[in-house]
Amino acid sequence: MTSRVLLYGATGYAGKLIAESAKNNGLELILAGRNQSSLAAVANELSLDFRVFGLDAPQAITHSLEDIIAVINCSGPFSKTSKPLVDACLQTKTHYLDIAGEVPEFQALQARDTEAKNAGIMLLPGVGFGVVPTDCVAAYLKQKLAAATRLILIYETVGGVSQGTANTVLPTLHHIGVAREAGKLIPSRPALKRRKVDFGYGLVTAVTNPWRADIITAFQTTGIPNIEVYTVFPNPVRFLMELSQYLGWLFNSSLFQSALASLIKTLPTGPTAAERAKGQVRVIGIAEDETGQQVTAKLLGPEAYDFTALAAVAIIKRVIQGEVKVGFQTPASVYGADFVLEIPGVTGFE
Repeated sequence: MTSRVLLYGATGYAGKLIAESAKNNGLELILAGRNQSSLAAVANELSLDFRVFGLDAPQAITHSLEDIIAVINCSGPFSKTSKPLVDACLQTKTHYLDIAGEVPEFQALQARDTEAKNAGIMLLPGVGFGVVPTDCVAAYLKQKLAAATRLILIYETVGGVSQGTANTVLPTLHHIGVAREAGKLIPSRPALKRRKVDFGYGLVTAVTNPWRADIITAFQTTGIPNIEVYTVFPNPVRFLMELSQYLGWLFNSSLFQSALASLIKTLPTGPTAAERAKGQVRVIGIAEDETGQQVTAKLLGPEAYDFTALAAVAIIKRVIQGEVKVGFQTPASVYGADFVLEIPGVTGFE
């Protein structure tokens, strides 16, 4: 059985970090992407092999995955890139991983659960910051309170964002998302609710995040029927979310979207190593049963992009060792609640 793992999107900010982290941990990934010159530069820098193919060429994708045990997709938007890669993975019996973090991207893979089981492959999205820490916190809380009927997950990231993340989040701040009530998904607008939270550094304001994939994964992992996810956003972003129900016309205008795209292009590619070293991810989870009994958990970890690289590499190692479950999975459904505690720099559950 081959132990080769291919990383698609290696020239992106997160993709390159994962490739570097893997190399530092003794794993030599095969890098892939559609731009030969950019890809060659990264591959040469890391002394790694690379393959060039676009996602609009099904035969080229399939050919490139024939000797690959798993592919990790780091090329967004995942709503567009996951399908052609998964199509090929089903043919070549290749496990599929990605670093997605939003509801529609997970729903698309969840809908292919039966196909994946029939092919004997695992579909595991969200192997980075979205959704490893929150999924493991959810699993831990379910262990502590088996009869839980309500789950609240709250998180904050301290540190900068990449252009890719900004390009995913900012243009869609007005989009309706979902909440989980009585096991069902219901429409929910951004920042519908506010909540004060203290991660140990003073009170901050979090708002409901209806796009966060935990609304899918936490239910899959725990079966808890009522789930809310809150995020601490920068104040300007939170204000825009709260006003989005009144500003849909503005967000939908081509002039606004064009101006926003131009603004995003002026942002740094991503935080520097020094900025990442000062960053942190913070998660609090609260589970409650019908009697009102509550259990809580807190988790702290390295900056979000570093967390993504470390978590992705840890999962890649497990996949190479044969630790997989076929079908659509979540990080905690495969590797358990304590998996997150294996990631360097993570402390919890308090």
